[in-house]
Amino acid sequence: MTIPLSRTQLALFFILLCPVNIIGLWWAVGSPLVMDPNSICRKTKRLAGKQAELCQTQPEIVHEVAKGAKLGVRECQYQFRFRRWNCTSQNKYFGKILQQDIRETAFVYAITAAGVTHAVTQACSMGELLQCGCEATRSRAPPGPSSSTSPSGAGTASEGVKWEWGGCGDDVEYGYEKSKQFMDAKRKKGKSDIRTLIDLHNNEAGRLAVRNYMRTECKCHGLSGSCTLLTCWKKMPHFREVGDRLLERFNGASKVMGGNDGKTLIPVGQNIKPPDKQDLIYSAESPDFCAPNRKTGSLGTRGRMCNSTAMDVSGCDLLCCERGYRDETLVFEENCLCRFHWCCVVQCKKCSVRKELSLCH
Repeated sequence: MTIPLSRTQLALFFILLCPVNIIGLWWAVGSPLVMDPNSICRKTKRLAGKQAELCQTQPEIVHEVAKGAKLGVRECQYQFRFRRWNCTSQNKYFGKILQQDIRETAFVYAITAAGVTHAVTQACSMGELLQCGCEATRSRAPPGPSSSTSPSGAGTASEGVKWEWGGCGDDVEYGYEKSKQFMDAKRKKGKSDIRTLIDLHNNEAGRLAVRNYMRTECKCHGLSGSCTLLTCWKKMPHFREVGDRLLERFNGASKVMGGNDGKTLIPVGQNIKPPDKQDLIYSAESPDFCAPNRKTGSLGTRGRMCNSTAMDVSGCDLLCCERGYRDETLVFEENCLCRFHWCCVVQCKKCSVRKELSLCH
């Protein structure tokens, strides 16, 4: 179950995630989804350089950046909903998580960078930003018939069909650059510590989870259902797909250590290949998250719902840390037998529903 984020909780998240980043400063003074971006930018005295310029001249882009970061938080809560650490948004505990170089922090950085890329690109395609629009396809070679180009309209494509780019393709390069500009601000590789190198790597892995998995959509044109011309465009993957892909990277994340030169990362362990750009990396082992611990940011799992029949991470044995669980019956009311009456009222009855729950000891 996704827990609603309060404005204060989001403020802490962004401040810790991007301490010198415009996102953190915005959430520190209020939600950009509610407040006027121009008024918020006037309060961010610490901004400098390109960030300050963009905040003043293009606040609508920063508005989309904040929406994308929030999208990342929601996806994090969905992907970890059955795990011991469930991307909790409680202030003190979430802050402690972000201060560590563990797997969970790697996922948070990656999914946030991906969310910013996705939101800004989507805003461009929807015509909500004047600075960008649909992808320019004049310089791209026409698509060829392959498994990645599936017509979405009527008709069947043949080998002799004409192809061309058209429609409104997603300009993911613009979203990618804006995400990089905001998420990587003042964090230059080779001029900081291992924490910065890890954060930059995971930010890039998140962006690539969007940019490297663009799909081609096509539509047939022709008389009587024929497909004499195929118009194609590039679309981003659905964000749930991005979250699923990053969770796979989380499960296979690589532990690293800093090189002697202070500018490189080395995988820990023998016969381990260096992580590629799409892999998530970390330098410290995660706590088990079984018991409450303010130092590590663990809320524990006592009282969490579990699946008594599952053998995976959502199962009671793993989620409850072998402490056992109890079964409870919950009775609640919900609308049922609803009818529409002309015009224009919907009337429902109240029905009692019983639900069996398993809760961790």
